[in-house]
Amino acid sequence: MALPRLAIALVTVAFALLGCEQKPGGGTAHTSASVRIAAAADLKFALDDVIATFSAAHPAINVSVSYGSSGNFYSQLSNKAPFDLFFSADIEYPRKLIDAGHAIPDSLFDYAIGQIVIWVRNDSSVDVGSLGAQALNHPSIRKIAVANPAHAPYGRAAIAALTSLGIHDQVKDRFVFGENIAQTAQFVESGAADIGIVALSLALAPSMRDKGRFWLIPLDMYPPLEQGGVILSWAADRAAARQFASYVTAPEGRAILKSYGFMLPGE
Repeated sequence: MALPRLAIALVTVAFALLGCEQKPGGGTAHTSASVRIAAAADLKFALDDVIATFSAAHPAINVSVSYGSSGNFYSQLSNKAPFDLFFSADIEYPRKLIDAGHAIPDSLFDYAIGQIVIWVRNDSSVDVGSLGAQALNHPSIRKIAVANPAHAPYGRAAIAALTSLGIHDQVKDRFVFGENIAQTAQFVESGAADIGIVALSLALAPSMRDKGRFWLIPLDMYPPLEQGGVILSWAADRAAARQFASYVTAPEGRAILKSYGFMLPGE
């Protein structure tokens, strides 16, 4: 009776092997695709929401994201950091990655145009809505949070705006620099700074919108914050990366970005 038992065992093993059928490229049929994203800090909250809706529609694709300054990510990606997709706070860093051979040339896309605001906490005595840019010169203001312009596009936009408004030299000695725009916002929210120039997308985020007030800096005061993305040349799953990038620029993704104050290309 040993032979029937052996036959049953062989059939069981055969079905187990079928269940682990190899996909082209060496993966198994039930293995999820993955997309590793490096994203500018202004996208924190907005991109989290996009990822949530994308993941609900595409559960087989695992999306992970790290947030930071675009310039720091550019340096890391120039040394082949393990990411598949890069969302920058400008369009120049993605272009430079393409020029250096680190990104796929036909994968470049623009997804949003950012805006900046002057933000104070609700407990501040500064009426930023009435004072506008002059709120930075209020006697109670000792520290002004600004993203580091050396590697943060939002920091460069802030400096350009203050220069256009004619008050940069009056307030520059009170700057405290955030490593990225999210840390800059955190400085003001926590009280480490009295006021700050932050991304509108963060001012409208659930964690900040009920904690402070802001004045929207006119768009003609600084160069457009055209934001773009690109797929890295070493992306493990280019198809999955393209699928996510397409989702961000499709109506579903654009609607979420717009709800966070981003202007949209083509509108």
